[in-house]
Amino acid sequence: MLIAAALGPIAVLAAGAWSQSLTTKIEIGKSDVGTPPADFEFARTGEGDLGQWSVVRDPTAADGYAIEHISTDQHDDRFPLAIYKPLSFENVATMIRFKIIAGRMKTAGIAVGVRNPDSYYAVSASALEHRVDLYLCVNGKMEHIESAEADVQLNRWQTLGLIVNDDHFTVSLDKKTLFTTFDRTRMKDGRIALWTQEDNVTRFERIEVLPFPRAD
Repeated sequence: MLIAAALGPIAVLAAGAWSQSLTTKIEIGKSDVGTPPADFEFARTGEGDLGQWSVVRDPTAADGYAIEHISTDQHDDRFPLAIYKPLSFENVATMIRFKIIAGRMKTAGIAVGVRNPDSYYAVSASALEHRVDLYLCVNGKMEHIESAEADVQLNRWQTLGLIVNDDHFTVSLDKKTLFTTFDRTRMKDGRIALWTQEDNVTRFERIEVLPFPRAD
């Protein structure tokens, strides 16, 4: 299973107990080019505008289409979110391909456990600082949990993976596990979202989600 290979041993175990049919692959190409992607709602943490989220043609994307975020808003600590509405769960393995094109912060990632724009976990990949971080957003404020140095680059498709298994988090980049950590701060159930920062121009594709049961 593709998502299992990308996300490591916990996902392999989860995949062994579940069929391929339980993996959701978000179909970007079903939306018209130039329109917002279907089944998403748009929000932001912090002050400023929501940014513009739309489907674009990209010949370098695996399926020829991507979801792009564009904004000129440079409000500090502003994090635009494209929240996928159909699914909500607690334990999940999720994988996206992303490409950071431009922007002051050069940062993009995944949010999970999204209950509202001020409450979620986020994995942030920074091409400015060449690292990947895990944050907990509480009341709109980012609290750092863990990080690792990583080869995050501009204008290159890369694969970011996150497994949430009860209080256990595993983060990977390009099929390599970066770190495993724990957090018992809050319940993990909620939606997933594409996540970026300030005025970044970022593209996302190959979004895959595999829910699995809570560990005993």
